[in-house]
Amino acid sequence: MNGKLGILKLSAAMLIFGSVGIFVRYISLPSGAVAAARGVIGTLFLAVLAVVRRQKLSSAIRQKLPLLCISGVCIGVNWILLFEAYRYTTVAVATLCYYMAPVPVIAASPIVLGERLTFGKSLCALSAVLGMVFVSGVLSDGLSGGSDMKGIAFGLSAAAVYAAVVLMNKRAGDIPAFDMTVVQLGSAAVVLVPYTLLTEDISLEMLSVSAIILLITVGIIHTGFAYALYFSAIKELKAQTAAIFSYIDPLVAVLLSALLLKEPLGIEIIIGGVLIIGSAVISELIGKKEMENN
Repeated sequence: MNGKLGILKLSAAMLIFGSVGIFVRYISLPSGAVAAARGVIGTLFLAVLAVVRRQKLSSAIRQKLPLLCISGVCIGVNWILLFEAYRYTTVAVATLCYYMAPVPVIAASPIVLGERLTFGKSLCALSAVLGMVFVSGVLSDGLSGGSDMKGIAFGLSAAAVYAAVVLMNKRAGDIPAFDMTVVQLGSAAVVLVPYTLLTEDISLEMLSVSAIILLITVGIIHTGFAYALYFSAIKELKAQTAAIFSYIDPLVAVLLSALLLKEPLGIEIIIGGVLIIGSAVISELIGKKEMENN
């Protein structure tokens, strides 16, 4: 029963994560301001949840606090880059670019984590790169056509930063995921708020009622509530099951991009998406098999 409930919770979390691009697209604020609001509201929600549950943070956090703070700042930068990608290209293309993150993780793991780079994982990385070529549109339109190259650049940059977060989280060791995220979101908020105030030109006219409602929704639903669902689910599921179901996120983003925003979804983007997401899933399965054989 717990397994089925865990899958339902995880699926719900991924559905929520997959819709964040739709909401961000309609917020008429700079990406830094949206990311800062997401960090502050999400942190407050998780902090209140911890108090209600009488849940104390793990003492293991102290030893890894600098690393968690750095990774938290990277999460904030990651959000800004992803939100910028949404502005310059379609939500579908930006999301697929973002899900290139496993490629730099695979490439850097032998150096950073001392993991062996197998033929299977190398093939998955190359397949994902090929998928990115299809998504970019360069095969049919060249560098000047297809999806906006600036948006693709932002999406790939977001993927690279998220890959760094993944590697740092692996180095952090066995710290509870909920505790880790509270610290990381808090660190992101602490850095993003002053950054936004100092660098972004935000006027009161931008803070319409709809913008405030959307910001609160992204902060509470897409960050605090979705993360809480996610952490609750992964406690009840095997790591591999959680990893595979996480790819509901990009599939939902691609479908909502086409259905709600009426953004173009050509055959090249579909082929590229299958290659990118398929490569990531197969890489997860290869990793599971390697762990079982060791």
